[in-house]
Amino acid sequence: MTAKKPGKLDVTITYLEMTQQPDRPPAIVPPGKVAIVRAENPTISFYRYLYNTVGEPWLWWYRRQLKDNELEAILSSAENHVYVLYVGGVPAGFAELSLILLEDDRTIDLSYMGLIPEFIGKGYGKYLLNWAVDTAWSFSPQRLTVNTCSMDHPSALGAYQRAGFTVYDQQTEMIDDPRDTGLIPASVTPANKTGTVKAQKDNEFDNSDTLIVDFPDRAR
Repeated sequence: MTAKKPGKLDVTITYLEMTQQPDRPPAIVPPGKVAIVRAENPTISFYRYLYNTVGEPWLWWYRRQLKDNELEAILSSAENHVYVLYVGGVPAGFAELSLILLEDDRTIDLSYMGLIPEFIGKGYGKYLLNWAVDTAWSFSPQRLTVNTCSMDHPSALGAYQRAGFTVYDQQTEMIDDPRDTGLIPASVTPANKTGTVKAQKDNEFDNSDTLIVDFPDRAR
């Protein structure tokens, strides 16, 4: 029996950069018991929980395909920093900085950032993004990079621009639908294709909750 060929998704990826630290006060901590802690050598199971839970509504697929030893090599690298957002002692999201290019060309990539769905729309996204930007600049780079795509929250691009990033490139690529390849359950409907995201946007997207595309950056 011939295997069914996976469907294709047309994805537009927008690349952004920041070459100067924003001139603003430090990120304001939202009310309540909120903390961001670096996960030093996170276990594979914990990282997959964060990655899969945050990314499933947005079809994050890239690191789902990695074997445990491949993922462990990334997470155990001194140039890879995973920071976990906790709200009331519960994981609410994470941000990941890649410092692998810091020594060569003074660049830090905000590889991944996102919130667990239950915490979207409450102001944590703006805090986590600004905190991640502030933390990246503490390593004295010359440039920060990030990318987003058409599968992300419809206001993600604007959130990055408000945080100080500017667009420097855009590409359109065709990828296999990860629901057809088995990386993501076939029943998942992308959040940006439902009314849920629009309702959050209409109500309070000044909070700038964002989720970054799961698309491997060209530089790594």
